[in-house]
Amino acid sequence: MNKFLFKQIDNSSLIVFRIIFGLLIFLESVGAIFTGWVKRTLIDPEFTFTVIGFEWLQPLPGNGMYFYYLIMGICGFFVMIGYKYRWSMIGFTLLWTVTYLMQKASYNNHYYLLILISSFMCIVPANKYLSVDAKLKPEITSYKMPNWAKWIFIAQMALVYTYGAIAKLYPDWLNTSVMKQLMMAKEHYYVVGDLLQQTWVHSILAYGGIAFDGLIIPLLLFKPTRKLAFIAGIFFHMFNAIVFQVGIFPFLSLAFCLFFFEAKTIHNIFLKRKPYYTSDEVIIPKTASTLKPILFMYFCIQLFLPIRHWFIPGDVLRTEEGHRLSWRMMLRTKSGRISYKVVDKETGKAIFIQHYKLVSPKQARLLATKPDVIWQFIQHLKKKYEAEGKSVEIYAINSKISVNGGKHTPFIDPKIDLTTVEWNTFTHSDWILDQRSELKTFTTEK
Repeated sequence: MNKFLFKQIDNSSLIVFRIIFGLLIFLESVGAIFTGWVKRTLIDPEFTFTVIGFEWLQPLPGNGMYFYYLIMGICGFFVMIGYKYRWSMIGFTLLWTVTYLMQKASYNNHYYLLILISSFMCIVPANKYLSVDAKLKPEITSYKMPNWAKWIFIAQMALVYTYGAIAKLYPDWLNTSVMKQLMMAKEHYYVVGDLLQQTWVHSILAYGGIAFDGLIIPLLLFKPTRKLAFIAGIFFHMFNAIVFQVGIFPFLSLAFCLFFFEAKTIHNIFLKRKPYYTSDEVIIPKTASTLKPILFMYFCIQLFLPIRHWFIPGDVLRTEEGHRLSWRMMLRTKSGRISYKVVDKETGKAIFIQHYKLVSPKQARLLATKPDVIWQFIQHLKKKYEAEGKSVEIYAINSKISVNGGKHTPFIDPKIDLTTVEWNTFTHSDWILDQRSELKTFTTEK
């Protein structure tokens, strides 16, 4: 194991990746300001839905989040040029992670992936060449890196793609109804809008998505198919960039391919002036006894998180329990409707909350389809009423959802006062109705 992890290899791929990565996180940060994402997501909403347990993390007041993202952009720029690299990378990672935790109206698996990759970048020696740091301190210059600094990226992406392929193996994806729903929203696109509505296109995209996710890592690892796999990756990720508009992540995914090609190839294309490292020496650092168990535990967690929903009753497509952190990317469409009833415990008087007037349009959509958001909103309402000296019960009523264009069926148990229940992170919440319970309850109530 030591020989594999700590064998020294040429670091050309990591150096080039650092430059591309720094550029991309710089563009992600400043782009969020100029596209209005920061304003829509973090400034305009009166109430922010955080990851449960992190309610104390709230957006900065006024225009504070603009400066916050500007600082992230500066960190990204410093990473790109390799200036104060370690501190810049740690700074970006912390700021990005806090942003992820303080809001989930714009949850995206790619945002989570960026936390993981940024954490990797904090510990790999990515500033040892072609950096301001190496220019200012020539003694840190190095043309090599330990083998683990390459394979952690490959292993992480193998998990992302493999679980992405497995998650697609369910009826609504296989019969292309999911892809049909996704493409309906793209009908207005110039040139390709009509094409994306064709049934045969849906089949190609659905089954092509499974094939790409399941095969791309093995094909990149196998030298005879590596170039063809990279070309396929360009088409796949550019399609996603154009059709789904997912920011920097198609380009970041292509950048990961640097770790699959021979270091000599990357060196000859990008860093011809850099001496090429050829020795196979094994250097076991003093931190090896700590690093190995940390990497082992990390990847054990990464193996478990995407399958935890298998141990939670109910359909994850409906309940969302175990959905996040699981590489379940663009798997379903959901729509729903809901009402909120507040009952004053003293007077028994009931009022109905017009929740869509209290949150942003995007948050309002979540309040009809995401159980954790529904629960958080009710806790928020409870605190507001308690601040006014009132004791209330709050119910989610007339709650129905549709998954992948199917029939709307009951979703939240209307008989349970949700101010009295705790949120379950790793187990099923009984107030979220599974499909069998829904149909039984619906029939009985009628």
